[in-house]
Amino acid sequence: MNNAQTIPRLIHPRTAAQTALERWWLNNHVRWRRWLWRCRVAGGQALKRAFDIAASLAFLLVFSPVYLVLALLVKFEDGGPAFFAQTRVGQFGRHFKMYKFRSMQVNAEARLAELLAKNQHKEGITFKIKDDPRLTRVGKCLRKFSLDELPQVFNVFKGDMSLVGPRPPVPREVARYSLADRRRLAVKPGITCFWQIGGRSEIDFSGQVKLDVQYIENQSFGVDIKILVKTVPAVLSGTGAC
Repeated sequence: MNNAQTIPRLIHPRTAAQTALERWWLNNHVRWRRWLWRCRVAGGQALKRAFDIAASLAFLLVFSPVYLVLALLVKFEDGGPAFFAQTRVGQFGRHFKMYKFRSMQVNAEARLAELLAKNQHKEGITFKIKDDPRLTRVGKCLRKFSLDELPQVFNVFKGDMSLVGPRPPVPREVARYSLADRRRLAVKPGITCFWQIGGRSEIDFSGQVKLDVQYIENQSFGVDIKILVKTVPAVLSGTGAC
């Protein structure tokens, strides 16, 4: 065989299919690899969802007394509702209602516009200020230890969220996303993620996107377990809380 005949084989495997048998083998090999990849992805997603259901249900049952106490504390402080439901953007841009214990005054959303100039996140997509005046006394404690996030376990049980995944943004933030930023919407949002255990709201938006994409590209059941384990000390320390 001369050099002109060997060059195509070195360029791409499909060019080596010189006979009908070779083409049949290559086509079936590609189909087999594609099927294995789909099975692996589907299996990983099924395992993640099964774990989310089991863990969230167990958590809700075991800690239901804690939920009751926190709800009463929020309610008794100012007479407002104990829970707060906010529209968030989930996987592939789907909107859903995310639940939290209310940590702010009842008119907090209406007061947001007057505080935007004090935003510590200079990119202006996400919002954070130190000593937010809209926080209630109970709310400050809830925020410090992320106790206001506990009702999101119900979102996990419903299937809107996962235990681990990028934090779900609000629509006004997504409206300002670039195409690169929208990569973080490729998976189901979660309660905790890489930047939640590595600085929480102290990390600016571009840093959050970078860590979220890193998670998406390397996600596995093992990675989820490591993040969940590291979430406990990160929350107890209160570092980076809003």
